[in-house]
Amino acid sequence: MTVRFDNQVAIVTGAGNGLGRAHALALAERGAKVVVNDLGAARDGSGGSSEAAQEVVALIKERGGDAIANGANVAVFAEVEQMVAQAMEAWGRVDILVNNAGILRDKTFAKMDLKDFDIVMDVHLKGSVNCTKAVWEIMREQEYGRIVMTTSSSGLYGNFGQSNYGAAKMGMLGLMNVLAGEGASHNIKVNSLAPAAATRMTANLPGRPTFDAENPPAERAPSLVTPAVLFMCSNDAPSGKVFQAAGGRFSMAAMYSNDGVNLGTDATFESFVANVDTIMDMSQAQEGSAQRRRQKK
Repeated sequence: MTVRFDNQVAIVTGAGNGLGRAHALALAERGAKVVVNDLGAARDGSGGSSEAAQEVVALIKERGGDAIANGANVAVFAEVEQMVAQAMEAWGRVDILVNNAGILRDKTFAKMDLKDFDIVMDVHLKGSVNCTKAVWEIMREQEYGRIVMTTSSSGLYGNFGQSNYGAAKMGMLGLMNVLAGEGASHNIKVNSLAPAAATRMTANLPGRPTFDAENPPAERAPSLVTPAVLFMCSNDAPSGKVFQAAGGRFSMAAMYSNDGVNLGTDATFESFVANVDTIMDMSQAQEGSAQRRRQKK
């Protein structure tokens, strides 16, 4: 099956380097018109430059595609609105949004200043909210939209020294879960990517294999993650799913729950403890909410 995005418009945030760059190039190669958004900041969010985004746009145009650069800070809603307005003025629609922009301020929770927590939440979680809000009504009116959130194994499973990052990434899954339901009647599909790749963001992370950011290993190339993004952006995309991708290996992550034990209105601490093994037994767990499963019966 050949997937094309001709006559579609995509916004990819954080697209000047790494994963975002790979996603933007792949979408453009398959016909999409792309807004290459990148603030051009350092890994910790400081500074800014349009150079990286301009380079990606130039490469897309060299290959026969169509793209424009944008330097909006996704954490600032007014700048995001201007970015979406730029896309609408140029091409009249927005079909795809890939929320990829991010920064890192890694420290143990004991040593972390709350400003480092706040800024990571602002860029990852609120940035995704801002971008999604800015395109949501456009997609509703079009009766079409594909939105990708970029979550992380640090949120799904935890990673030492990344409480801010992990919290933001799990928050994005909560956002996805709600929007997948709210967007369903308007053909808006919302999914999440949990990637692992060699980029400047992941060089020298605690608990992860180290590498030279200037010469990353080919087997961890960002482009090996992008096929999952293309699927989530396609017409046949599901909704409300989490795709894990790393080095050409793809898998799914999901939330499961068991049926537990009904202790009734006489529930006490003692009856809870007496049944705790059954309450914690996940051997028969199923995907999704046990409460909602019971309501459907």
